[in-house]
Amino acid sequence: MACFARTETNLITDQYALLAFKTQMRLDPQNILVSNWSSTTPVCNWIGVSCGVRHQRITILNLSNMSLSGSISPHLGNLSFLASLKLNDNNFHGHVPVELAHLRRLKEINLGNNFLNGEVSWWLGRLPELQYLNISYNSFSGAIPDSLGNITSLVVMQLSVNNLQGHIPKEIGAIPREIGNLHNLIVLDISFNSLMGLIPDTVFNITTISTISFTSNHFSSTLPSSMGLWLPNLETILLGGNYLTGIFPDSISNASRITEIWLEDNQFTGTIPKSLGNLELLERLELSENNFTRESSSTELSFITSLTNCRQLSLLGISYNPLDGILPVSVGNFSTSLFHLVANHCEIKGNIPKQIGNLSHLAFLELEGNDINGFIPTTIKGLWKLQILRLSQNRIRGSIPSELCYLRSMGLLDLSKNEFDNSVPMCLGNITSLRYLYLDSNKLTSNIPEKLWVLKDLLELNLSSNSFIGSLPLEIGSSKVMIKIDLSRNQLSGILPSTIGGLQNLLTLFLAHNKLQGPLPESLGDLISLEFLDLSYNNISGTIPKSLETLLHLKYLNVSYNKLRGEIPNDGPFVNISYQSFISNDDLCGAPRWRMPLCKHSSLQRLSKKRVLLVVYILLGIGTTVLALALIFILMRRQRRNNIATENGLLPAVIHGRITYYELRRTTHEFNESNLLGMGSFGSVYKGILADGTHLAVKVFNLRLEGTLKSFDTECEVLRNLRHRNLTKVISSCSNLDFKAIVLEYMPNGSLEKWLYSHNYFLDILQRLNIMIDVALALDYLHHGYSIPVVHCDLKPSNVLLNEHMVAHVSDFGIAKLLGEESTALTKTLATLGYIAPEYGSEGLVSTRCDIYSYGIMLMETFTRTKPCDEKFTEDFSLKQWVNNSLQNAILQVIDANLVRPMDEHLTVKVQCVASVMELALKCSAELPKERISMREVITTLQKTKLEFLANC
Repeated sequence: MACFARTETNLITDQYALLAFKTQMRLDPQNILVSNWSSTTPVCNWIGVSCGVRHQRITILNLSNMSLSGSISPHLGNLSFLASLKLNDNNFHGHVPVELAHLRRLKEINLGNNFLNGEVSWWLGRLPELQYLNISYNSFSGAIPDSLGNITSLVVMQLSVNNLQGHIPKEIGAIPREIGNLHNLIVLDISFNSLMGLIPDTVFNITTISTISFTSNHFSSTLPSSMGLWLPNLETILLGGNYLTGIFPDSISNASRITEIWLEDNQFTGTIPKSLGNLELLERLELSENNFTRESSSTELSFITSLTNCRQLSLLGISYNPLDGILPVSVGNFSTSLFHLVANHCEIKGNIPKQIGNLSHLAFLELEGNDINGFIPTTIKGLWKLQILRLSQNRIRGSIPSELCYLRSMGLLDLSKNEFDNSVPMCLGNITSLRYLYLDSNKLTSNIPEKLWVLKDLLELNLSSNSFIGSLPLEIGSSKVMIKIDLSRNQLSGILPSTIGGLQNLLTLFLAHNKLQGPLPESLGDLISLEFLDLSYNNISGTIPKSLETLLHLKYLNVSYNKLRGEIPNDGPFVNISYQSFISNDDLCGAPRWRMPLCKHSSLQRLSKKRVLLVVYILLGIGTTVLALALIFILMRRQRRNNIATENGLLPAVIHGRITYYELRRTTHEFNESNLLGMGSFGSVYKGILADGTHLAVKVFNLRLEGTLKSFDTECEVLRNLRHRNLTKVISSCSNLDFKAIVLEYMPNGSLEKWLYSHNYFLDILQRLNIMIDVALALDYLHHGYSIPVVHCDLKPSNVLLNEHMVAHVSDFGIAKLLGEESTALTKTLATLGYIAPEYGSEGLVSTRCDIYSYGIMLMETFTRTKPCDEKFTEDFSLKQWVNNSLQNAILQVIDANLVRPMDEHLTVKVQCVASVMELALKCSAELPKERISMREVITTLQKTKLEFLANC
């Protein structure tokens, strides 16, 4: 009896410790602790808590991935039986309390992916049973404490992605005699820190170790000659991004279980060991950006011959090494497992061996920036899975072989800066997968094959600096998704066809140094995305179209050295264009800033001085009167607004000013990955906290991606003018030449996708109905509630965000379309596969009906908890077909199993509710746009379904 009382008392101590922990939570968006951790329920039944059978004490605390925010309470140090502490993937901040040193039974500590800071705790070395330690993806600083070398039981040590500095303590490798060795260590990961100095030799004496990861630090030692002798279990060694020197030891071949070696971006010298060929399990070998050389006894790269014995090898990277040798014919002896062969800028000489065609599974072949000569072997057609072929900046000559046309999976072909001659094979236009084609700086002649202009997915075409002749075909406007065309420095003639205006996604058009003539078409003004336009050094005549003033994104224009005449436009992008863009033309005129003759005076300027003054006085009088009336009107409205606010006791809304780049850096901890909320097509979203405690979502655009500027402008345009409860709200923005971001309201409950597919998350039927009603209301506003229809174009669960009250907000308008007066528009397809309406994916036709289709698919996904791209689906069997086939007799097979239970007293009501939702979803996702119902019908149906569900449950 006394024993039972003592156990109960100790369990109460554990309960008090957790309740104290709960009080330090600033944010619990899932209400897990608020609703479940209560003194009225047994602590062993609380979510995240497990108790031992023998002592009935808390042994496991697992609160991982629950979006909790706060500090770690020192009261956790009272959980004296705790063996596993998992607080990873949350938003904990501050220091790790020293009181945790009392938890002598701890075997596992996982604090990864939080905002914890301070030094790595010295007392960790006093936990005698600790086996797993993960504090990666935090902001810990200082040195690694020597005491970690005392944890002889340690199996996994993950300290990556922090701000650790100093040296590796010798205790991690060379354990003092009185302690012994870390004879159980399997994983040692200290990558992405700022550690420096020497890597202790004894790290390579830990015989149990399987993974060594020191990537992206500042280590500057050499590797011990015996490094491979005592590593029988080593599988992965990652040492890239340091300052390591010396040779790579031959002894590595003794680590016979090794599968990955990454030494890139160091300063290794000497030859690449032939003994690597003894590693039969080797899958990836990355040696790029070092100073490796070939053996002086042979002109061939003999290490390649030895590596052909590695029959599992899938990646070989040797770029940016002064190898100065010839590719041996043995390169064709690599196993069909070889997927990547990357050897750019290696001073490789000689021909491409014809045996290269044996590598039938090769997807990436990159040999650019070498001294390769000769011809492309016709055996290249054997690389039928090739996706990227880079051979630029060599001395390869002859015709471009038609055998390349067999490579039907190729997405990028770069043969630029070589000595190719003759014409381009017409059959290249049959490679429908081609996205990037670079043939510039060769000796190519004849006409540009017309088939290239009908490659519907071609994004970039560079044929500059050749000797192409002929005129540009009318088909040039067929390349709807093209973003860059460079045909400069050729012998092209004829006029610029008006069909070029069809390239509405084009960002860059370079046609300089040709023989083009005739007028510029007005349709150039239809290139709404254009940023760079160079037409200089041609014979173009006529005037500069005024339509160019509408190109809001135009940054660079050059029409110099032509035969243009007339007035230079002044508005739109011309405000920021230099006069040098117009020099050496026949008869241009314009404002003084163009340094051209003034144009002939207009009729107003021919009026007498007296009449001009009279007109000015009259206009001035009218303007003064209008201004006075406007001021009176504004003051009256302001007074009325103030009166209304006072009567209703309303406080004015807080309006944030423009936030600077440096403020955003501070609020996001230097855009730390631990603050990363998600990634999209054009950038990343980070969580930030202002000095006043306001939580933000900062969407940072990746300016290195094509189309990013357009996406930024589109999202700003849409969000600036739209106001709705179920749309993400803009707080501010930050825009300069090299940084663009939008600051949005933070949604603490994350995305609908997270709630559907993450562990420990659950939405009941009512919550799912409410969320989908919210989304429908947002779409109805976009389609009918604004002055012009707005099409979202990329509706999916990851773009539906939930606030603290689980109210849904539609987000990410980076590829949205404003339809204007048209009901449909043509555009490049950027939306997500599985959610795209048929007419959008196949023809690029966008209308509000596209959003309705995506909504229907998302409605099915929300109640089946099955993605449209799930592996069970094929081209002939989709999510829609699965639902349709099951609707009549097998609806339970498609409903999310978490929503209905066989013994559920409301089973029939729930099944009927979901069946109604599925019927609605199928109506939304009809194949033909005209057969889809409107969002207003969707809202009415869902609200009726919700009322029926509430009435019967």
